[in-house]
Amino acid sequence: MNDFQNEVLARIDANGHNAPLKASAAAFMLASTDPKYCYNFAWLGRPIIQYPQDIVAMQELIWQVRPDLIIETGIAHGGSLVFSASMLAMLDLCDAIDAGSVLDPRASRRKVLGIDIDIRAHNRAAIEAHPMASRIQMIQGSSIAPEVVAQVRAIAAGYSRVLVCLDSNHTHDHVLAELDAYAPLTSVGSYCVVFDTIVEHLPKHMYPDRPWAPGDNPKTAVWKYLESHPEFQIDQRVENKLLITVAPHGYLKRLR
Repeated sequence: MNDFQNEVLARIDANGHNAPLKASAAAFMLASTDPKYCYNFAWLGRPIIQYPQDIVAMQELIWQVRPDLIIETGIAHGGSLVFSASMLAMLDLCDAIDAGSVLDPRASRRKVLGIDIDIRAHNRAAIEAHPMASRIQMIQGSSIAPEVVAQVRAIAAGYSRVLVCLDSNHTHDHVLAELDAYAPLTSVGSYCVVFDTIVEHLPKHMYPDRPWAPGDNPKTAVWKYLESHPEFQIDQRVENKLLITVAPHGYLKRLR
């Protein structure tokens, strides 16, 4: 396996220098955005609104980090919450198998915490009726409101391994405020994943009814945040592996 893993890493690193391959991936991202390609997928019955490549990347990171708590801003239909909850359930199952014990979901502390300014009633009802609902907690309110941030920080204080995903309002100022609020909750060795940094690379006309655009989006917020937070580093290998991703420069690993 060591030889195989070294081959994988070599291929991933080579992707980062393969200009034609990267251009093809960028062309696909451009061509697939207007047709809403990412809206076509679901996880355990709930729309997830993500590219499959990023879903696979998150699975790998969750297995690697083995978090106790996943914090997500932006809920929509709840597919990402259900995905994260199902990954945590699998971690619990694997832990039980390793320990030679019987899995008791009621005894698990692993949880997904979702925050959204507007949780639609039908989405809340569907999430709360889902088999993964016991692992999901939702907070309605602006993710950058002081009272919401305080509530999230109080919950996170009881967990040792925390992974953060930011996917709500995509303006520079909002994402930067989310990074200031939630990135510090990321445990060392874990990730703060900032989605939709791809906006920086797409034409402005693609977002006529949105306040974000090239020059004002999650990627510009990431760049600004990293100027004063060397404890985080862009994990370029994730991007080089995926090539097709909505989060270029968005997979931030906490080093210390």
